[in-house]
Amino acid sequence: MDNLRYIRETMEGAAPFTGVSGFGEMAVGVTALGAAYLASGRSDPTSWLSIWLGESLLAFLVTFGAIAWKARRAGLSLITKPGRRFAFALFPTLVAGALLTFVLVREGQLEILPGLWLLLYGAGVATGGAFAVRTVPVMGLSFMALGTAELVFGPFGSRDALLAAGFGGLHLIFGAIIARRHGG
Repeated sequence: MDNLRYIRETMEGAAPFTGVSGFGEMAVGVTALGAAYLASGRSDPTSWLSIWLGESLLAFLVTFGAIAWKARRAGLSLITKPGRRFAFALFPTLVAGALLTFVLVREGQLEILPGLWLLLYGAGVATGGAFAVRTVPVMGLSFMALGTAELVFGPFGSRDALLAAGFGGLHLIFGAIIARRHGG
């Protein structure tokens, strides 16, 4: 029995995390486009920041709900070894992004937030994606490339257009790929 348990645990640990929901990522893309639209007319930094922080919370809830929905539909547990690895690889960069957001807002440095958000989110997705299906780390690297380009060579235009392209466009594109290739 110990040998069978070891074999099962080894096989579970080697499998990629397939719980990322393409439909969920597409929903996040739509909400990000809505946030970009709402934020685009805001000259008040507090209002602009509130919209995007609200979007980040909404995106987290939609993503978690979509992952739970996909797991339930497939009859899988959310607490698999690959799922835990994915989460533990993703969350440190999200926490770093939240902390840096707080510091930059306190220092009045809002202009670098969009590039920083895209870069750190991408780093988290790419790192977590090491335990997921191949499309996920590619998505993370795409976010990182967009954030890096903005931080190094930008600004390329409106901060809201950049966030719409990243959090809206990239989520829609990669969400559609994930949904098509990996079932939802």
